[in-house]
This record gives sequence, structure tokens and C-alpha cells, in this order.
Amino acid sequence: MRKIRTICLSGFLLMIVSCVQKETVTVHYDVVPLPREITTNDDKPFVLNRSTAIGYPKGNDKLKESAEFLSGYILETTGVKLTVRESGSGDNTIMLETGLTHDNEEAYHIAVSEKGIVIKGVSDNGVFYGVQTLRKSLSPSFKGKNIHFPAGTITDYPRFGYRAALFDVGRHYFPTDFIKRFIDILVLHNVNYFHWHLTEDQGWRVEIKKYPKLTEIGSVRKETLVGHLQRKPQQFDNTPHWGFYTQEEIKDIVKYAQERYITIIPEIDLPGHMLSALASYPELGCTGGPYEVATKWGIFEDVLCMGKETTYQFLEDVFTEITELFPSEYIHIGGDECPKVRWEVCPHCQAMIKKLGLKSDGGRTKEQKLQSYAMLEVEKFLKGKNRRVIAWEEILDGGIADNPIVMSWLKEGSGAEAAQGGYDVIMAPHEAVYLDYYQSEDRENEPLAIGGYIPIQRVYHFEPVPKELTEEEGKKIIGTQVNLWTEYISTPEHAEYMLLPRLAAISEVQWSDPEAKDFESFRSRLSNLFQFYDLYHYNAARHILAE
Repeated sequence: MRKIRTICLSGFLLMIVSCVQKETVTVHYDVVPLPREITTNDDKPFVLNRSTAIGYPKGNDKLKESAEFLSGYILETTGVKLTVRESGSGDNTIMLETGLTHDNEEAYHIAVSEKGIVIKGVSDNGVFYGVQTLRKSLSPSFKGKNIHFPAGTITDYPRFGYRAALFDVGRHYFPTDFIKRFIDILVLHNVNYFHWHLTEDQGWRVEIKKYPKLTEIGSVRKETLVGHLQRKPQQFDNTPHWGFYTQEEIKDIVKYAQERYITIIPEIDLPGHMLSALASYPELGCTGGPYEVATKWGIFEDVLCMGKETTYQFLEDVFTEITELFPSEYIHIGGDECPKVRWEVCPHCQAMIKKLGLKSDGGRTKEQKLQSYAMLEVEKFLKGKNRRVIAWEEILDGGIADNPIVMSWLKEGSGAEAAQGGYDVIMAPHEAVYLDYYQSEDRENEPLAIGGYIPIQRVYHFEPVPKELTEEEGKKIIGTQVNLWTEYISTPEHAEYMLLPRLAAISEVQWSDPEAKDFESFRSRLSNLFQFYDLYHYNAARHILAE
């Protein structure tokens, strides 16, 4: 009798559970950055369930990786773990495949029907961006619910092939775990280049085997000037700051980025911003020292001596190891903020100027021309290794250049001038995309910043292609990026705060059709992106949610 009652009770409970209907939620494809074309219809939706599989073509290891990423993303937001399988076509399948025909190699197409979802790209990385769109159409609030994907299609491709963010580890070292976390943040925003600023007056952060003192001495400074005149008197913290990335760590980070379709562009900033190298090898300077790794911020008169052949050999040796570590087509060689006062009186530099027959004319000094010559020599060396140089806009000041990509950051209109001169240009103007500037006018309650004010609205409304360019000239603008300098940023939490959500704004500038941009639409779509920030515990500024 007791057994019969137990069976009846179990059946009754099962009947109650079966009658409880899970809430149904409908996916929205209006993500950040906004896809080019979204079309939905009234056909039956695709319903995600535990039997859904993610398929990839046989033998395609890259798409297998993307399928595994998608499975992980879906688990994070829905709590459902989907099986990944080779050649998984058929009903109730999310299929990844290439073969899409489109002029843009990063283009993708998503087709949703009752039977399944197909993400098709021109290339493997196009499929990856389709995966990101599907990922962001979900929500961490979907766990335990029936999830419906509306039937329809998404056709999408980026506006620019170069979509980047710079992170400065020269002023402050950040651990490898955070560099990977930074890369993950870039992935969430469809960024495909990570501009890694590795050397500065205040620290050399990359191991160079041939010059061990660069990290033994150059990666350490005895103290740091903290504070800012706008907030409080400047003072030293009396605490040594140090850190660098071993070559093995860099190889691991490069691989991590490659798996996520991000290319790391290393920057070795020369011939200025080199006090960390001069402190390590004083013979590289005009005076021979003594030098020390900078403890203050700013521009320093001691720079590499470009009149010594040994300096050119040093640079070739450094870039030989850099190119072995970083497979990127692009190598950034700096070129900004290099005072010439030492060169003006240095016998080595003046002898080199005389040897090269450089003369001041047309508003350009012979010392400016010496810098251009030096940059050209580095450019030639890297060209021999099938690499292409990126440099800050000052690379053109001396009037001598081969075919560098010009990164415009300083003078208004310099990007347009470079494009009109036939150079490929990356737009990074400090008044629009420098994320070390304040993002709120309430500075007393904001984390310390270097100054300036760049709210998210300004980033969003930034137009990388200057209006004065013709259509053909406009094609020379190959992309844009945000820059996060770290003079006053020393922790991962602070870095994330300055980055987010302004990175979301530039992601839409970099990716979406400019004619379709609308700030109010963007702000409404940010609410779902903030759920991802919260899911991953990113320390994002929340001003925009309160406006």
C-alpha cells in the first residue's frame, strides 16, 4: 500500500511540473555594433533546446574553434550546453560554414528558419563575426527560459578593415591575465587589431634576448609621479614600479589573440620616448648619460642618437626579435614627440647630417630630416621582412618617407593632408578618441584622468573620413582606433572604466553604415551590452544609463 501511494504521489508531482510552462523570450538582433541589414518574417521561429547542435565543416579547425566559442557563449547566457560536431547539418542545428560571395572578406550572412540557423561567411573570420552577433543577441537573463530566434536573415560586413584599440603598458605594466581580458573586451566589440604600446620613457616591457638590460634595467623605475594639477599637487609615490613580458608570455598572448581573430600590432616608439633604453644602454644616447628610467610624465630631451651606426644596429636587432614574436603585417615604430635639441649640438648627429647632405629648407630643419632618414632606414629594414610600417603623423615632418601608414593624432586636418598626399591613414585624433580623457564633467567623482573631456556622445559622432576628401581620397582612410594611455591608470579596474562603454561607441563608428547611425538607438541597444559587462564583471562607467 505504501508503494502504491509513493507511485501516485510521484506521478502527481510530475504532472504538476509538466504543467508549469517556462517563460518564452524572443531574441533581438539589434546588437552593438548594428548589423547592416536585418530582415525578419512571420515564419515559425527557431527554438533553442538542449538537443540543438552546433556544426562545422569536416576538417575545418578554425570553424571548429568558432563553434566551440559559440557553445561557450550560449552556455554563459542560457545555461544550455550545446554539442559541437563535425558536419552537423540537419534540423535543429546551428551550422557554421564559409563560401559566401561578397567583396568584403569579413562579411557574413545569418539565415534563421524553424529548422535551424546557418552562419555563412566569406572567410573564417567572417563566420566569427556572425558568431559574435548571435552571441550578443542573447542575454544573461535568458537562463531557464524558452528561447526563440525570429525567422529571417542578417547580412553584415564592416565599414573599415582596420578597427583597433591602443593600450599603453609602458607607463604602467599590466599582468598577462589582464592583457587577455583586454583582448576579450575587444572581441565583444568586433575590434580586429590590438595596438600594443610596449616601450616608453617610463618602462621597457618586452624581453629582447640580445639586449637583456632593456628589461633588467629599463623595465624598472624607482618611483612614479602621481596626481594631476587639475586634481591635486603632483607628488612621488616612493614605490618602485616594474614589469615586462617574457617572449614566451608574448607568444602565448599572440596565440590567444589569433584564436579570436585579433592581430596584435607591437609598437616600439622611436627615436623619442626612449629613456628606458638609454638607461639600459647609455651609449645609444648623444651625451652618453648618465640616464635613468623616467619617473615623471612628459616629453624628454634625451632621445636616441641617430648619428651613430650602433643605434641603427640596435634597432635592427630589436626589430628582428619583434618580428619573430609578432606575425602582424604591421609594425608600429612611433616617431612622435621627439625633441631635436640634443641632435643640434651632437657631433655624431651633425656628422651624419653632413654625410647625408641634409639642409634646412621649406620650414623643415635638417634635424627633422635626420629623423625622417632614421625612420626610413627602419622602414626599409622592416620592408625586407615583409612588414609594413605604421607611425605617428610626425613621420612626415621631415619630408622623407617611403610608404608608411600614417596614424593621425595631433594636428587638425593632418589625416586629410596625408590622405591627399597618397598615404594610407588611420584616424586617432586625440580630441575624439583618447580614452584617458574624462568622460564626465563631474571630475570630483570620477577616477583620475590626464585631463580633457570626451563623453561617449563625442566618440559616437566622430567621423573618421574628413569631409574635404574626394571619394577616392577617402578610401585612403583605412580605419580608426581609440587610444588608452596609462599615465594615471595603474589598475585593471581603472582601465576598464575608461574603456567602457566608449569602446562600444567607436565599435559602431568602425563597423556600421554611417548613414544608419543614430545615438538614441545606440543608447537603447547598449542596455543589453551592459548585461554582458555585468556578466564578465567589467568595470564600465554607467553615466549613459542614467541620462
